[in-house]
Order: sequence, then structure tokens, then C-alpha cells
Amino acid sequence: MSENIEAGWTLETVQQLKAMAREGVPASVMSLKLKRPVTAIHAKLAELGITPTAET
Repeated sequence: MSENIEAGWTLETVQQLKAMAREGVPASVMSLKLKRPVTAIHAKLAELGITPTAET
């Protein structure tokens, strides 16, 4: 398993996630940039109350 997943979400990672969400970056791209599964991205966005951009 990846170190990122086991280490949890850092403040910096959450800030990156929020910034990408504001910019309309799709979850699949966020997943690649943050090196986390798409399901983890969706789960964290939901936890933060952020609706991800629809994938096209």
C-alpha cells in the first residue's frame, strides 16, 4: 500500500485537494496528482462537503 494512504490526509494535501476542486479538476486527475485512489478522493471531498466536478 502507498505511504500516502497509510499516512492519512495532511493539511497540505487537503489544501491541494480543495484548490483543485475549486479549479474544477476532475477526481481522476486529483487522484493521479495526489497519488490516492479515486474512491479516497471522493470520500474526502464528501467529508469536506465539496461536490466534485462531473467527469466527461
